[in-house]
Amino acid sequence: MKKVKITVKKMACYPDLIATYENPIEHACEMQLGQTFVANGWKKPQGFCESAWESISPFVMTLAHGGGDFYDGWMKNPKSAMISCNDGFRPVSFLLEALDEEAEDL
Repeated sequence: MKKVKITVKKMACYPDLIATYENPIEHACEMQLGQTFVANGWKKPQGFCESAWESISPFVMTLAHGGGDFYDGWMKNPKSAMISCNDGFRPVSFLLEALDEEAEDL
């Protein structure tokens, strides 16, 4: 099984939607642009957002197990994926990349 590098590539925020629909939340998103994590195989990296993990984990699992080429050539690098979390108020886009490095014993 491979390790998978996860990089925060883009962050959006929709204040109009937040003001209209969201109850106030302190520390709703702790991600930072350019921040990287490494998933040891299919395991969620420590400190990674639980909600974002639910969105990206199927792709991480596929890459960790040697799969890729999602949607028949969608990505230039077939061992990668660009996936966003499911937060409709402040979505974060993550670049997932399979590393040549093998995951440690799980």
